[in-house]
Amino acid sequence: MSGVTSSWGGGHSRVERPALEEHRALRWLLIALAMGFLGLFLLLPLGVVFATALREGLGAYAAAISDPETFSAIRLTLTAAGIAVPLNLVFGVAAAWLLSKYEFPGRSLLITLIDLPFSVSPVVAGLIFVLLVGARGWFGPWLQEHDIKIIFAVPGIVIATTFITFPLVAREVLSVMQAQGSDEEEAALTLGASGWQIFRRITLPKIKWGVLYGVILCNARAMGEFGAVSVVSGHIRGETTTIPLHVEILYGEYHFAAAFAVASLLALIALFTLVLKHWVAWQGRRHLDSRPAAAVELGARQIGGAAT
Repeated sequence: MSGVTSSWGGGHSRVERPALEEHRALRWLLIALAMGFLGLFLLLPLGVVFATALREGLGAYAAAISDPETFSAIRLTLTAAGIAVPLNLVFGVAAAWLLSKYEFPGRSLLITLIDLPFSVSPVVAGLIFVLLVGARGWFGPWLQEHDIKIIFAVPGIVIATTFITFPLVAREVLSVMQAQGSDEEEAALTLGASGWQIFRRITLPKIKWGVLYGVILCNARAMGEFGAVSVVSGHIRGETTTIPLHVEILYGEYHFAAAFAVASLLALIALFTLVLKHWVAWQGRRHLDSRPAAAVELGARQIGGAAT
């Protein structure tokens, strides 16, 4: 690896050589180790999933996917993700805007609370909701009096999924906002633009790829969440089982081909997410400085509109 050069000798003689350079054999050894690790721990398990799923033929694979209980698990997974991701999108963008643009008492506490799901085990998070809104929880008697069922029902799965995934969008957007600064927003505010116009026409175009990146990660985690959902679902087949829980049930009943067939759906979602994530990251790097004059243009339009 060539990089910094150093000089040797005195007088008129000057010899330059790379300061850091490893042997070619060492480079190939490191590459081989990295590729071997990826193949052993990533590619091989992925290949085993699809090989086992198709072991009994395409007919058995199609039968496992088209099973009514599988459809119910897919529908519930999409429902939970379809509710949790938009909620986390709105909260994440609002929290990132607040934390990156303002200094206020309790800011560090808010950041800590946002990071809380990262430090709490998903199983513990599910248990917390059982203790809060379960039949014997703090709010359990009140919920039973009003015929509101959360634990062992769809609302509990949605709540647990939202809790586990809500830091993903907020953290991603916050890092993008902090990296880009607020110079354009301050310039637009000085030139007379309103807060909503600044957000819609300056901030949002700058962070859109970060927002999309966070949404992709949030959706992938929501669809694959197991621990918290397993605690609050009750494993009621056809009613409160998501795709990961359905895979566990099938595997526990020794329906290995069917379990891996359903698991292959999650693997396909993961592959699609990986490709989409890298595309979004590439687009984000391309558009990092795509609107350098947006604040001046917006402010000028506001001043022109006011003058007329």
